[in-house]
Amino acid sequence: MDEHRKQDGSSAVLPSSQSLRRLAISESGFVFDPVSGHHFTVNETGLEILHHLQKEQDLPELLSLLGREYSVGTRELERDVVEFAGMLRKFIGD
Repeated sequence: MDEHRKQDGSSAVLPSSQSLRRLAISESGFVFDPVSGHHFTVNETGLEILHHLQKEQDLPELLSLLGREYSVGTRELERDVVEFAGMLRKFIGD
């Protein structure tokens, strides 16, 4: 998983913590970025991932937490989280 890390130790595939903190997220999964004006909805799993990311958890921590909660293979979980993070970065312009 080191290929997902920047030299400064932050995760390269995850949106910046600054971008994540500015998001308005409802309990129903509606997400609004007041800077870009973009909005989208996420399912329950996406909502959980966003809440973890707002707590500034890095990719290995996030994968470990999700791996304990969901019965999915490690590679599949990492692929799905990285894909979600990529879509998230696209929507919030990070």
